[in-house]
Amino acid sequence: MAERLAAAATLRAAAPSGPSPAGRRARPSSSAFFPSSSSPALRLVSLRAASSRPSQKAKSAGRGRSVRCMAAASDAAQLKAAREDIRELLNTTHCHPILVRLGWHDSGTYDKNIKDWPERGGANGSLRFDVELKHGANAGLVNALKLVQPIKDKYPSITYADLFQLASATAIEEAGGPKIPMKYGRVDVTGPEQCPPEGKLPDAGPSAPADHLRLVFYRMGLDDKEIVALSGAHTLGRSRPERSGWGKPETKYTKNGPGAPGGQSWTAEWLKFDNSYFKEIKEKRDQDLLVLPTDAALFEDPTFKVYAEKYAADEEAFFKDYAEAHAKLSSLGAKFDPAEGFSLDD
Repeated sequence: MAERLAAAATLRAAAPSGPSPAGRRARPSSSAFFPSSSSPALRLVSLRAASSRPSQKAKSAGRGRSVRCMAAASDAAQLKAAREDIRELLNTTHCHPILVRLGWHDSGTYDKNIKDWPERGGANGSLRFDVELKHGANAGLVNALKLVQPIKDKYPSITYADLFQLASATAIEEAGGPKIPMKYGRVDVTGPEQCPPEGKLPDAGPSAPADHLRLVFYRMGLDDKEIVALSGAHTLGRSRPERSGWGKPETKYTKNGPGAPGGQSWTAEWLKFDNSYFKEIKEKRDQDLLVLPTDAALFEDPTFKVYAEKYAADEEAFFKDYAEAHAKLSSLGAKFDPAEGFSLDD
């Protein structure tokens, strides 16, 4: 899907207005999943006092270190508590877009043609390591990791893989989107050598956008309906040209933030999850709203268009199909313990 969603030591925002730290990115991102964009933020959330002291492993495993962490199932009670902290983080920093992108880019490397874990990629927490964070499509996601790392430190008995997907689903729900039927218990990879190779995520500006989307998403085991439904998450967030190469420096919808001003959004209310993305892409009436080649393809390709038209006219249908597709995406390639996973809402 399209490029979208990108701190400083104080983490005053989900994504700073300037480029990533020097040396962190070799080239701009052009991921069509969620483009490299700034995540809106007002101020950093003050997390509640930690309920338990994090282990040294939990402290050092993040930020791309090669230190090993135990691959173990998450604790359900800690996941539930972490979900409340994520809600607080969202309410105070408005970082919904970049947290959605974090979950999607951890899971979107899955290859259904590879059977072995973790070689098959997918939702396994590998995005916490520097080698994968430096992939061009992941530009700016170091900021998302910095936002959720204090939560991981506070709750050491949850995996990164579960945390990334919990943050992504919670962000959709808190932005007004549908309840995602998630399951948890994902096992983490243990080191950077288990990260997938670069080039697994979609591009926002390929020469044949519809064919490219199918090539990438079919590799994950997703179909045309799921491709279009997932594209609808572009109703959230904005893209910054200095980071991604796409979008305007600012528009009437982004010049005042929230968070660091600037960038170009796909929708006028870019922190609200609804079906306006499909309406705007269909009409192309507003020059201040972004339309990437992979966005336009949804109404140009005959098969994609059937679903795009449906979602533009029927938000309830979009929410239903989106929730199912998001849940499927979040489990791609994951290894669960217990094998069947578990729900936080049972």
